Amino acid sequence: MPPGESTAAKSGRHAPGASARLAVGAGPTAGAATARRVPAVEIPTLLLIVATYAGWLAVTFAYGRWPLALVAPLTVVLITLHSSLQHEIVHGHPTRWRRLNRLFAMVPLALWLPYERYRHTHHVHHIDARLTDPLDDPESFYWRAEDWARLGPVSRRAHLLQQTLAGRVVIGSFWRIGMFLRDELLALRHSEQRALIRNEQNVRRVWLEHLVWCVPVVLWLKLVCAMPLWIYFVAMVIPANGVLAIRAFAEHRARPAVRERVAVVEDSWLLGPLFLFNNLHSLHHESPAIPWYSLPRRYRLERERLLAANGGLVYRTYFEVAWRYLFRVHDVTEHPTDRVPSV
Repeated sequence: MPPGESTAAKSGRHAPGASARLAVGAGPTAGAATARRVPAVEIPTLLLIVATYAGWLAVTFAYGRWPLALVAPLTVVLITLHSSLQHEIVHGHPTRWRRLNRLFAMVPLALWLPYERYRHTHHVHHIDARLTDPLDDPESFYWRAEDWARLGPVSRRAHLLQQTLAGRVVIGSFWRIGMFLRDELLALRHSEQRALIRNEQNVRRVWLEHLVWCVPVVLWLKLVCAMPLWIYFVAMVIPANGVLAIRAFAEHRARPAVRERVAVVEDSWLLGPLFLFNNLHSLHHESPAIPWYSLPRRYRLERERLLAANGGLVYRTYFEVAWRYLFRVHDVTEHPTDRVPSV
């Protein structure tokens, strides 16, 4: 989600913090051991981080000088790229020093998602044995039958619409943010003390730190750029969330075999670089320590093996994804086996 992360927010199907408990003691990200050695400092990623922040400063500063029709799409691209970089940083890039990496990721250009919450839930998502599980995978869009039955007609309709690409981009861009913030409020109100006892994330501390980092972003936008926050959010943040939804839409499917749950989108030379080649998702899940700029070559070398392992769950481009699912559902809403069976 980011975030690619995504990190699609769960919609109240389990108590706040339930997915986080799975991450405690989970250790290194799944598949990290399979990756080749990478340098202590990844220069291409560092340069891209600098270029992204510099570009965001320059383009937002141009608000009022350039037409909004130019500023808004350029900022959308930069916020999307920043989210892709946060995903890279979650997986231990661009240096060997976690605290330094964290500093690169902490500035919240999208404002609504604390980096530490994204990092925490995304590592849970990478427990591959639980991929697509309605409760254990924070990025799953599947439901247990009993939870689906409890939903009202409006919620059901909204979720069904988000099983199409058009619905995921248009409705999901708002829905994801709203559901995430709702679940975070529940975590702050009802489970913070229990979370502390269980050695989970201190959600209150994470949010306080996040709000502190929001201050320079808001001050820059308001005082330096004279940009109304509602324009920034509606014309730039929400559309960037929609672009990220394209990447996350078809990257997972409920299947009995773990590797068959992770898709690949090939030949994406428009959105692929914007997503830092996370469209090669099967390879990423197998070896998340591979830096983004090495993924295309590694994929070409191992394509046959990867597609055999994932059962041929491959799309030629995102145009193919759109052709198939723009107005047709990608999959059922209820998980085929209700829960992913324990291994």
